[in-house]
Amino acid sequence: MVKARGDTRTLNLLDWEPAPIVEAFAPERVRAVSLRTKVARGVAEALKDCEHSRAVVADRMSEFMGETVSVNMLNAYASEAREDHSMPFIRLLGLIHATDDVRLLQLGAEMFGYSVVEDKYLGWVDVGRLADIKETIDKDFSAARRLAKAGFK
Repeated sequence: MVKARGDTRTLNLLDWEPAPIVEAFAPERVRAVSLRTKVARGVAEALKDCEHSRAVVADRMSEFMGETVSVNMLNAYASEAREDHSMPFIRLLGLIHATDDVRLLQLGAEMFGYSVVEDKYLGWVDVGRLADIKETIDKDFSAARRLAKAGFK
C-alpha cells in the first residue's frame, strides 16, 4: 500500500524502531571533565526534558522525600558553575521520582560497567547470563572430550 501525498495518519512500518532497553543520556549531552559536572549536566537534561516545570518538580521531590526542595536548589544542582552544590543521592532519588527519568541512575551505573533495566527484562538478562555459562561449559566439555579420546586423564 502506497501512502498518499499529504497523508499524515498512515504509519510507515519501516520507520519503526523498538524502544531502547537501557535509557541513557546522549553521551555528548553529559560529557564533562569532572564527575560533579557530569551529574549537573544530567540533572539539567532531566529537568529540561521533563514535562513538569521546575516548581512542580521541586514540589514533587519535597512530597516524596518529606523535606523541602526549592526551585533555587534545583537550579544550583543543574548548574555546572555551582561547585558547592553537588546533589546528594537522596535528592537524586527524589528527582528521579519527580521526573520519572531513570537516565540519572544509568549515568552512575554505566561508570561501573552496569546498566539499569526495567524489571520486566530481568528474565531475559538471566537467559543471557545462563547462555554465557552454557557456552563456557560446552567449550570445557569439548576440550575434555578431545583429551579423553586422546587417552589423557
